[in-house]
Amino acid sequence: MSTAFATNGVVRLAHWGLMRARGADAARFLHGQLTKDMLQLAADRAVPAGFCSAKGRLQASFIVWRTGADELLLACAADLLAATLKRLSMFVLRAQCKLSDASAELPLHGLAGEAAAVRLGDVPVWARRDTAEGTLIRLPDVDGVPRALLAGNAPAGLPVITLDAWRWLEVGSGVPLIEAATVDQFVPQMVNLELVGGVDFQKGCYPGQEVVARSQYRGTLKRRMFLFDVPAEARAGQEIFHSADPGQPAGLVANAAPAPNGGARLLAEVKLAALDGGSLHLGATDGPLLVRRELPYTVPAEAAEPSSTA
Repeated sequence: MSTAFATNGVVRLAHWGLMRARGADAARFLHGQLTKDMLQLAADRAVPAGFCSAKGRLQASFIVWRTGADELLLACAADLLAATLKRLSMFVLRAQCKLSDASAELPLHGLAGEAAAVRLGDVPVWARRDTAEGTLIRLPDVDGVPRALLAGNAPAGLPVITLDAWRWLEVGSGVPLIEAATVDQFVPQMVNLELVGGVDFQKGCYPGQEVVARSQYRGTLKRRMFLFDVPAEARAGQEIFHSADPGQPAGLVANAAPAPNGGARLLAEVKLAALDGGSLHLGATDGPLLVRRELPYTVPAEAAEPSSTA
């Protein structure tokens, strides 16, 4: 990968936190709250998933895996873990399920490059395996760089990479992370959650399901998430404007990471119509120009092809 970042080693993921759901009804409770099937989640797999409001807007996104018959772990953005834990707990009612913060007990680390490859072998993306160091989950590769999420202690003897390097890879993967700044902003498809395996359209009801299904089957989706570079600092929640429409934003930054040589790489949800011509800018119509890059997966055909200015 042609960047100045070192991408072989381990890093503590301070921007991630970990939630535990434990009890006889834990899987069934989460099945009724999240966008993925929790009842059929195999012990050797992890899945991305979303937690929506009744209006179908994402309140959080997770990577979920099962550690036993009565326990599941959910990794999410650290800055909204407490609020999400409180909100989900409101719906437990009489279910035999206790939700708690497991972040201190099981710190999350990212492994990249050879450090990840030697531990992953040839397991597929989203495979889960237990190691002496903790639970290891294969994340999507980025530009040929293998990645893994580790819940447990950092392996000894590995080089340490920067959090900026990890965030650069994380954004490049195209897998969205709902942060505090973007809560209640996106229907799952707006940030491509179903394209990375985070929505199950055959499972039972969950909050916002009707809105999510309608967006999928009635062709009402007019916004999608794309990958951009920008010659400026960027952060989640910043508005994006189209050159021909200064009066209203054309999109919103979902995630952003510093680039190795200045500027930033970002995932942004934008109006599909804004890709037809003109240019996109960060913060204002005269703000820094966004340059669209290729995502590592295919976005539905209604989205325009990348251009040098959009």
